Amino acid sequence: MKFIYNIFIWLYPIVARLISGQNEKAKLWVKGRKGIFEQLEAAFKSNINPVIWIHCSSLGEFEQGRPVMEALKAKDATSKILLTFFSPSGYEIRKNYDGADWIFYLPMDSALNAKRFFSIVKPKLIIFVKYEFWYYYLQQAKLQNINTILISGVFRESQPFFKWYGDFNRETLRFFSWLFVQNSMSVALLKEIGIENNVTISGDTRFDRVITIANQFEPIPLIEQFIGNCKKVVVAGSTWLEDDEVIYHYTITHPEIKFILAPHDIQKSRIEECSKFYPKAIRFSQLKEATETLKSNVLIIDNIGMLSKLYHYATICFIGGGFGGDGVHNVLEAAVYGKPIVFGEEYSKYREAIELVEIVGAFSVINTLELESILNKLFSDNLLYNKTCGLAGDYVKSNAGATNVIMQYLKN
Repeated sequence: MKFIYNIFIWLYPIVARLISGQNEKAKLWVKGRKGIFEQLEAAFKSNINPVIWIHCSSLGEFEQGRPVMEALKAKDATSKILLTFFSPSGYEIRKNYDGADWIFYLPMDSALNAKRFFSIVKPKLIIFVKYEFWYYYLQQAKLQNINTILISGVFRESQPFFKWYGDFNRETLRFFSWLFVQNSMSVALLKEIGIENNVTISGDTRFDRVITIANQFEPIPLIEQFIGNCKKVVVAGSTWLEDDEVIYHYTITHPEIKFILAPHDIQKSRIEECSKFYPKAIRFSQLKEATETLKSNVLIIDNIGMLSKLYHYATICFIGGGFGGDGVHNVLEAAVYGKPIVFGEEYSKYREAIELVEIVGAFSVINTLELESILNKLFSDNLLYNKTCGLAGDYVKSNAGATNVIMQYLKN
C-alpha cells in the first residue's frame, strides 16, 4: 500500500497539470501551489510566536475545525494559527478568513516536502480534521515529537484501515497523538486494530458550529423582500440536477409557495442549468433591480455564503445530494433552526441524517411523488409539523459540546 500511496502522490500533481486547461478546480489547485515553499518562507521568516497548524481538506472540514480554531484563538493569545487546505473549494472560499494568521494550500505530501514544511513552519501543535491522513506529514510530526490530533474523526468498516491489506494505513493512524471521534462505532473499529488508549468520543464539532451560526443570524433584506407575506417557504440547499428533477413539479403546481434554491455549485454553467429548469425563476443577483419579484415563486441563489442563513426563513428545508453517489449534504445547518428536513435516499454515510430520520426530525424520499406527499403532509398537519420541528432542533442541541471536550484535552 505504501508503494501505491507513493505512486498516487507522484501522479496526482501531474494529472492536475494535464487537466488544468479544462478543469477550473485543477487549475486553481496547480496555481495555488506554485512557489508555495517560497511563499511559506516569506511568511514565516520573521515569526517568533508558537505556531498551531490546522489542516482541512475542504470547506466542510473547515466548518468542523472552525470552532476549535476560534476557541484556541480566544484562549491562547501568544500562539499564531496556520490554516492549510488541500482543495480549492476550501481555500478559495476561506482564503481571507480572519480567524487564522496564515492561510495556504498544503504542499503535496512527500518525505522531502514534509521535512521542508516543518523546517519553515515549526509547529508546536498540529490538528487534522476528519479524513485527513497524509503519511509523510504525520510521520514527520511523530519523529519530531509534536502533539498531533485528529478531530471529528469518523471511521467505517469499509475503510482500508480495517482491511487485511491496510498495514500502511494503520501505520498512518498510529502517528496521531490522540484521536477525537464522533461515535462509538469508530471507537470499536479502532480498538480492533489496537488503537484504544488514545481515543476519545467527543462528537462532531459541526454541531457547535451550526449553533454559533444560528445564534449570530442577521436578517437578509432582499430575501425578506422576495418572501413578502408568504407563509410557506421551501429552502432547497446544496442542490444538483438530480434534485431539480424531483423538486421541479412541486414548484409548478404550488405557485402559492415560495421556493429558494441554492445550488451546490454556482459556476456559470450550473446557474444557467437551473435557470433553464426553472424558466420563471429570478436570480438573487437580479433581485435588487427586479420590478416583478412577486410574479415569480422561485429564487435561485447565485452566490456563496448565504445558505446557513437561508434556512432560517424556511418552513421546510430540502437538502440536496441525496439523489447522487456522494450522498446528502449538510443537514445540520437546517436542523439547528428547528425546521423539518427532507432529502433523497442516499444518506447512509451520514450519522446525523440517519439519526434525524430515526427520530422523525427528517424524511427521506425516493422520487417526486414521495417528496410531494411529505411536503403536503407537513404543510397541512400542524401537529406533525410542530413535532418534527422540535425533534430536529433538540437533536442539534443535545449533540453539542465536542469543542469543549477537545479544548479540555489541549488545556491539560
